[in-house]
Amino acid sequence: MNYHRCYYIYILTNYNRTVLYTGVTNDLPQRIVEHYLSRGDPKTFTGRYNVFYLLYFEEFRYILDAIAREKEIKGWSRKKKLALVLPFNPDMKFLNTELFDEWPPKDMFHRKDLR
Repeated sequence: MNYHRCYYIYILTNYNRTVLYTGVTNDLPQRIVEHYLSRGDPKTFTGRYNVFYLLYFEEFRYILDAIAREKEIKGWSRKKKLALVLPFNPDMKFLNTELFDEWPPKDMFHRKDLR
């Protein structure tokens, strides 16, 4: 079996698309659910601003590459982040339904990739 783990950087936003958050993970659907479940939690940035709508992601084979890309993007201005997102997602559409049959998910196991 030729298995290798994938890593992702991702950009999330809130409902009004006023906040952009960049993160890194090895399980994108799981991480989106975690952000969703922490909504309203004042202890976390994404919870405080209800940031759990996926706008953009990139896949990497190596974690160090993903971390380096995350750090690079986090240092960018909003304008530069939008210049990255818009060619990938011109309508700034929420991509959560690309990972799940329905959004919000009834449970974690409603993910498309676990079928």
